[in-house]
Amino acid sequence: MAGKALICATAVLLLAPALIAADDGDDLTARQLADQAEDNLLAAESVHLRLTDRSTSTITSRTQPTSMDLALDQDGNCVGSMRMASGGGSVELVKQGDEVWMKPDRTFWKAQVPGSQGEAVAELFKNRYIHGSTDDAMLKGLADTCDLTSFQRDVKGDGSTANTLKRGERTKVDGTEVIPLSGVEDGKRSVLYVTSDSPHRLVKAIQRGEGTDMTLTFTDYDKPVPTATPSADESVDVGKLQEELQNT
Repeated sequence: MAGKALICATAVLLLAPALIAADDGDDLTARQLADQAEDNLLAAESVHLRLTDRSTSTITSRTQPTSMDLALDQDGNCVGSMRMASGGGSVELVKQGDEVWMKPDRTFWKAQVPGSQGEAVAELFKNRYIHGSTDDAMLKGLADTCDLTSFQRDVKGDGSTANTLKRGERTKVDGTEVIPLSGVEDGKRSVLYVTSDSPHRLVKAIQRGEGTDMTLTFTDYDKPVPTATPSADESVDVGKLQEELQNT
């Protein structure tokens, strides 16, 4: 799955230290706000992340998610879903410790498994979670999406191009008062929306440009990830899926 790579690449681009702010003379400069937002994101023990990607290369692919909705923490636990592009279906995801559950819909199975085999697999595992561990190759890609620590490590990556990040007028995002910080990187315009009150946290980031249209939102900083997991009656061992793929 490309979900983790997509999120990390987006975060690096939107929070890259290469963006150098102009001092606007207010209480905090754009640079100071961006630095504090980055520090608070790096320090978060958990966060609820939503990604929408309508970029040209994404919407034409069945293996890239056009949307993700995940609550994840530094221990690698997560719960949420992702929807694939180009009619590729959707997947629900739960991870607690080393255990992983994924529940694809019928469209996902048919897009990922070719021919009549996809229809057979979709019917066999309809409305059921595939259950296994992070050691299972079929689940590892999805499990990696839940790694908040790795995401934070990539956010902290360094940059090399100096641009100007400018502070805008206060506005609101979903009822929260924020300060927009805008800049241009490689011809693409990015806007970071940072809470106006302390602690200054990133709540939304967008990027627009030729072939690029991405939005990330961050909520529920340090709120525990739900711990409920699918029951045995709702789950099928990943070995059954592997067996079915080999025999069909």
